Amino acid sequence: KSFGPMGRKNFAPLRLCARYIEKESLKEGDVIVRVDPRYFRPTEVDTLLGDASKAKEKLGWEPEISFEEMVDEMVLEDLKLAQRDYMIKKAGFRAFDYNE
Repeated sequence: KSFGPMGRKNFAPLRLCARYIEKESLKEGDVIVRVDPRYFRPTEVDTLLGDASKAKEKLGWEPEISFEEMVDEMVLEDLKLAQRDYMIKKAGFRAFDYNE
């Protein structure tokens, strides 16, 4: 159930394992899948720095949009998320707060 939105076909190994687990042996709250903490990413990063000079020099890469256009796109997407969350809350549902 928890994996539904990500596509059932991606979790065939979990379905296969589930065949061998007796339902009676599991109770609510049991951990059946564990993720190694080494693979967690921080949700917020203090500083994001980038230098495209190597890509330009070695690959001949050039940006397709300007920095200002990129910032405009990012702000627009943040506004879309805020509008979506507002509508969800207004309809009486819970929206996740990504601005911790």
